Amino acid sequence: MTNKGEFMQITKSRRYRAAIAVGLTFAFLAASCGSDSEGTEAPTTEAPTSEAPTTEAPGTPVAGGTLRYGVEAETDGLNPTSSAFAVSAYVMGNAVFDTLTALAADGTWVPNLAESLTPSEDLKDWTLVLRPGILFHDGTPLNSAAVKANFDAAYAAPLVGLAVRPFYPAENAVEIVDDLTLIYHLLDANLQFPHALRSQLGYVASPTWLAAAIADPTLNQAPVGTGPFKFDSRSQDSVTRFVRNEEWWGGDVWLDAIEFSPVVDPATRLELLQNGELDAMHTTETESLAPLRADESIFNIIDDNGEESFLMINSVNAPFDDIRVRKAITLATPRLEYNTLFGNGEARLADQRFTPESPYYDETIKQEADDPEAALALVAEYCAEGLLTADGSPTCTDGKVNMEWQYTGPSDVGQRITDLFNASWGAAGFNVLNQELPQDTHIQEAALGQYNVIGWRQFGAAQPAQDNVWLLCRTIGGLSLNWPRYCDETRDSLLLEAQVAPTQADEVPLQKQISQNIHDAYTYIFLQHSVWANSFTSAVHGTCDVKSPEGVALACAINGSTAFTSTWMS
Repeated sequence: MTNKGEFMQITKSRRYRAAIAVGLTFAFLAASCGSDSEGTEAPTTEAPTSEAPTTEAPGTPVAGGTLRYGVEAETDGLNPTSSAFAVSAYVMGNAVFDTLTALAADGTWVPNLAESLTPSEDLKDWTLVLRPGILFHDGTPLNSAAVKANFDAAYAAPLVGLAVRPFYPAENAVEIVDDLTLIYHLLDANLQFPHALRSQLGYVASPTWLAAAIADPTLNQAPVGTGPFKFDSRSQDSVTRFVRNEEWWGGDVWLDAIEFSPVVDPATRLELLQNGELDAMHTTETESLAPLRADESIFNIIDDNGEESFLMINSVNAPFDDIRVRKAITLATPRLEYNTLFGNGEARLADQRFTPESPYYDETIKQEADDPEAALALVAEYCAEGLLTADGSPTCTDGKVNMEWQYTGPSDVGQRITDLFNASWGAAGFNVLNQELPQDTHIQEAALGQYNVIGWRQFGAAQPAQDNVWLLCRTIGGLSLNWPRYCDETRDSLLLEAQVAPTQADEVPLQKQISQNIHDAYTYIFLQHSVWANSFTSAVHGTCDVKSPEGVALACAINGSTAFTSTWMS
């Protein structure tokens, strides 16, 4: 049995499909989230099929070419210590930054910028040794002081720090031992800590640039890292360009440049790829998958074992501070019709954070939905009490619960999903006010708790402990990463116990208890296991040949992002 996140399809065409075992994760930080505006849809609960591929002789990499990449949204900045990274920022970040650790194809972690990472006996202190001789693009040396400067900046940042401060002491969280050695001091024992350093917290930026960006925030758009590509130019909402780092510490870099363009509408993104105006793109819209597979000239990396797509409910603000209303909106959600209208046989229905192949999957847990009559009964009971919101407004009008639905856009698919939910929720006792926002604002609103119900993509870490940041009580505050703001001390105990479980057999029953707790809280309405497609024209090669400094095969794609160290163009 494979772990969640260890199944990926790589498709060359509709005739050539294969499954390979890889470990996937999404972000440790706020980037892990993003609205489900592209329509994470599917009509079936059956596992996707795969076919044995034909064997093609590997090509010989050649230098040259500019890769034009279409991303799903713009990002507010490219500073890993302060910007809200969603998947588009991760794709760009992979060009300019390197991480301290990396995800191997088998789901384990391996050293990257770090040469080694060793725990103390109690698993609360981790000693990291850096590789010698690495320079940032501006000539600043990578050393312990640089790594600590990045950590300190992230710790202090208003948004990114939300995912850092709850897990480290306020003083001496990172201790410098010598020029290349430092120690991370954790608040909790954590056997899975190295996984945290292969995501946003593990990106290392030039401390010289970080200091300059504090004085001049516009520099947050011009990142300086150690990565295979150097920043060249950026016009937000248009093109962000990186050029080859001729002195990259990791070896040869083949592409001359990469240009990232945000194309919010997925149908337009697909059209640009097919017309040759893009060389690569990513998408979670299943309507795009059939034409992507059918096109013999396109190479696809497709998987559904990363993030989950779901609706998320703010449990703090009235009316959804009442579990009856949270259960009512759950029962009122047209999950099956959503799948029928927007699915294309590509994604699978989700009942929980784990796919059926995962050892953590609990087959007894089923997502409730599609019961409008039961929803109406709960709404009638709640509205009869005449309750008010914090500002004195009625929580119900004309016997219906007043609510706001928030989603990202502009997007045709997002609007169609909104129309479906509006109709179904309206018929089941809800007055719905819609709010469309750009993705970065959408994330910020969620962190501030300024929402009722939103569409979201999240979870799906290769190691479940990396998702604790979204679930613990300690990540609730004025700004929160426990987005539903739901606190349960019993669940916290289970989460912390699971992250030190010595074996998977010890961890499985704990994760199943956590899944039941999540189900019973009615803060998430699981829809599907998101299908991510990373697609490339026939001129693009080598994306899945990425390896660690020691030659270990790395994960080919992590949800909607790939590395570019081995990519080349013919």
